[in-house]
Amino acid sequence: MSLTSLLPDPILDLDVCALAAATRRGDLTASEVTRAYLSRLNAHNPRLHAVITVNPQAEADAAKLDTLPEAKRGPLHGVPLLIKDNIDVAGLPTTAGSLLMLAHIPPTDAPLVARLRAAGAVFLGKANLTEWANFMTLGMPNGFSGAGGQTVNPWNEVLPGGGVRDTGGSSSGSGVAVAARLCAAAIGTETSGSIVSPAHQSGVVGVKPTVGLVPRTGVVPISSSQDTAGPLTRSVRDAALLLSVMAGPDEQDAASRRLPVPDMVLASNALEGAHIGIIRDEPHLTPEETAALAVAETHLKAAGATLHDLNFPTRAEVAGWHLEVLEYEFKATLNAYLSGVQHGPHSMADLLDQIDEDPARLAPYGQTLLHAANGTRGDLSERSYAHARQRDLDLSATRGLDALYAEGLDAIVFPGIHGYGIVAKAGYPSLALPVPLQGAPPCGILLTSPAGSDARLMALAAHLNTALGGVQFPPDPALPTATPQPTA
Repeated sequence: MSLTSLLPDPILDLDVCALAAATRRGDLTASEVTRAYLSRLNAHNPRLHAVITVNPQAEADAAKLDTLPEAKRGPLHGVPLLIKDNIDVAGLPTTAGSLLMLAHIPPTDAPLVARLRAAGAVFLGKANLTEWANFMTLGMPNGFSGAGGQTVNPWNEVLPGGGVRDTGGSSSGSGVAVAARLCAAAIGTETSGSIVSPAHQSGVVGVKPTVGLVPRTGVVPISSSQDTAGPLTRSVRDAALLLSVMAGPDEQDAASRRLPVPDMVLASNALEGAHIGIIRDEPHLTPEETAALAVAETHLKAAGATLHDLNFPTRAEVAGWHLEVLEYEFKATLNAYLSGVQHGPHSMADLLDQIDEDPARLAPYGQTLLHAANGTRGDLSERSYAHARQRDLDLSATRGLDALYAEGLDAIVFPGIHGYGIVAKAGYPSLALPVPLQGAPPCGILLTSPAGSDARLMALAAHLNTALGGVQFPPDPALPTATPQPTA
């Protein structure tokens, strides 16, 4: 039976690679795929708050793609994506979750978005996030923004003991949307944990590439040394495809000019003969994290990998880390972005002044980190910044990860997503991989490898992903009475 006759649910079951293959061949049209996802998004988003803005041009964009001959159809032809709402998409607001940024509509795509568009992707809209990528204040709930409300995890929305399951942050909407199948895949951003955390909490794959592999131009920033965009997907092979499209240098991002575009060849036997380090001294593991690590180890060994037990060399020292580097870099980078905003705050100082006019509405959880960042010079000239950055690199890379990789390891595994801060400070790639556990909520492991080894990391993770059986999806609850989906 032709895929063109299938009902929406089977369409939603296809991952990015399978979906793109079907639309390129013409078994499915971009229009019917887009309609299927928009129907689901509009039905479920009022409950999940995963999307801030729905793209009113999505169906028209898909219809244009349907007129292309097969020879001109790109690797993502007709694939419906959501883009985190701190990444510029031409014609849609980039709010960073702030009510003060609702009128900011960039005229051009961020380079990573332009590459996705050229590859044939359809943008369904902008995903919710923790406001200002969770660097506005201390104590803000993951997944909350003034513009988008509180994102809800589709797994066990109300936990048996009360309370709700965390969405992770700050790419909360991106993780929830992929898990709830509101899109085929999503793009998030990470400074420290903001891709791998929501991926882990929603039980999907999240990839933080080497800093610089994907250009940051057109992305609302926090840190020049740690920021990156990356994919959240149903499989590692999907993530590899998206990353291969987004990667590459951009003249406006110095970090992106240092790295070649990797050849994302995912060998089916990548783990055979690989040497994988397992971090053993991570404190405070949950029973689920311990169980997920054990399952992953069993499959790693079965796939032919040699495992090495490790303790992290600078464990005692990293426990005392603070946020100095991010506070210093936030003012410099945000001022540079806001200087190009026509309708909205034009600097961090301007942002704080506007918040002070109505703090109860615009900053219900406070603005501690904004004030801390605004108190710096904003030009990274302070000696204390240089010292903090050097210390971060020494503890995370030089005496940390590099010391372990010097022993000949291909990759290192942390239980859960422990270690994400270490990897982020080093600027190295990492990947959150779900490990299915019978009768348990989503859990998984974090894999990381040296800077620039993204292709090797993806191949290793793809082999393990296949062995583990892929992503599981939460069951759909009964839907409430249909509510029109608002757009901003």
